[in-house]
Amino acid sequence: MVPDDPSAQFHAFFERHYAELARFAHLMTGEADGADDLAADALIALWQHWDRLRRAEHPLAYARGVVANLARSRIRSAVRERRRIALFWSRGAEPVDGPDVAAVVDVRSALDRLPFRKRACVVLRHAFDLSEKDTARALGISVGTVKSQTSKGMAELERMLGAGTGAAGELLAGRRSR
Repeated sequence: MVPDDPSAQFHAFFERHYAELARFAHLMTGEADGADDLAADALIALWQHWDRLRRAEHPLAYARGVVANLARSRIRSAVRERRRIALFWSRGAEPVDGPDVAAVVDVRSALDRLPFRKRACVVLRHAFDLSEKDTARALGISVGTVKSQTSKGMAELERMLGAGTGAAGELLAGRRSR
């Protein structure tokens, strides 16, 4: 393959970053099967503009942004579908005494409860160890917004998990705190 061949360059980009993009999609949506589809859809979108993107300074940041936007669309779609189903099947609300206290709250369910931007910032900063600048670039927001959303998101996770300082970040990165 010729080093300047766009197809070879895209193939190398795909091989290097597909797994990471799929993992990002999984952490954003909570859907293991759908994560592969989102990563593939993002890479299709990149391929369609590869001639321009391959010369870009940060094509991976652009790819992460595409995955984030696709994840946001999928989440919104799922929420709309759940609302439609709830309206269709509602026969009168039954009173609920409170949350199921016996349920185990883990990082995944806590992440699902974070608003999208906070979740994206927390995942990119802690699960992917991206810098504030790279996170801002991937999400198309300012570094200050990344700082505040990450801080607020981590505080919410700590509150939801009832963990000590830093435990949520360690769990999110796949490390167990002792």
